[in-house]
Amino acid sequence: MADTALPTALNLPMVDPLPAPTQKYFDVCQEKLGMIPNVLRAYAFDIEKLDAFTGVYNNLMLAPSGLSKLEREMIAVVVSSINKCFYCLVAHGAAVRAMSGDPKLGEALVMNYRVADLDTRQRAMLDFAAQMTTASATIEEQDRDALRHVGFTDQDIWDIANVAGFFNMTNRVASATAMQPNDDYHAQAR
Repeated sequence: MADTALPTALNLPMVDPLPAPTQKYFDVCQEKLGMIPNVLRAYAFDIEKLDAFTGVYNNLMLAPSGLSKLEREMIAVVVSSINKCFYCLVAHGAAVRAMSGDPKLGEALVMNYRVADLDTRQRAMLDFAAQMTTASATIEEQDRDALRHVGFTDQDIWDIANVAGFFNMTNRVASATAMQPNDDYHAQAR
C-alpha cells in the first residue's frame, strides 16, 4: 500500500494524477525496490524539478563510471555522515549494506569511515570526499595527486567530486525540509 503521508515538513503534495512517464518511473521503483523512495515523492509536487533531480542522480549514481556503484554509495554515506543527514544516512546506508553484503561496512561509514576496513584506494576517495564536505576551498593539486597515486583517473576524480557535491546539496535540502526516509530502509540488508 502506498504511503500517503507527506515525506517532508512542507505541505507540497504530489501532482495528482502523475504524468504517465513519472507514473511509469514510480512503478519501476515500486517493482525493483518495493517502495517509492520518499525523496522522489518529495520532488513530485513539481515534475520538472523531479525530472531534473532524477536526471542528475541517475547520471551520477547509475551511469558508467570508473567508480563502482558501491563506491559512489560509499561517498554518499560519508558525505551524509559528516552533514548528519538522517534521510541519506538511512537510505544510502541501506544501499551500502546491500551492495557490499557487509552490514559492518555500512555501519562504519555511517558512524566514522576512518574505522572501516577499506583498501588504500577507497580510503583516498573517501578522504577526498570528506575534505570536499568540510573544507573544499583547501583542496590543492596534491590532494588530486593523492587520488591519481592510487589509480584514479582525472575523469574518476571528476566523478568523485560530483557525487560528493551532489550529496552535499541533497543533504542540505533533506535536512532543511525534514525529509523522512522510508521505513523499509531501516531493516534492509541487516
